[in-house]
Amino acid sequence: MQIKIGILNGPNLNMLGTREKKLYGNISFENYLQDLKGLFDNAELFYFQSNIEGVLIDKLQEWNNVMNGIIINAGAYTHTSIALADCLAYIKIPVVEVHITNIYAREKYRQHSYLSPYCKAIVAGMGLNSYKYALQFLVESINKV
Repeated sequence: MQIKIGILNGPNLNMLGTREKKLYGNISFENYLQDLKGLFDNAELFYFQSNIEGVLIDKLQEWNNVMNGIIINAGAYTHTSIALADCLAYIKIPVVEVHITNIYAREKYRQHSYLSPYCKAIVAGMGLNSYKYALQFLVESINKV
């Protein structure tokens, strides 16, 4: 079975590779995505990024009907968006929350996630590899069903 996984990135993650390289590295997500696709040939990966909260919600609602799982890095919306949390509350497929940095070692306001209660797992602090580990977890979880 070909598994379909959506990867959803929120605000400012389109700037990976050029912003705050000490925190986020020097590789764009688009380049890293090619590596992920090579590692997981049993999963079809779909990628979407937006800086706009409502657009992210629209994509989650769309993917709820067609994907087997979702990886979400909502960026700053993780810490502010009740609307995204409300959307995740009714998503029927497994969702994994991802953070490139360790949010618990950063500013106090970044240490709370409105999304976590609606996610099957959280992967944080492993750089871009956080996505790889989230993807591995999702693929294994979906294959068990």
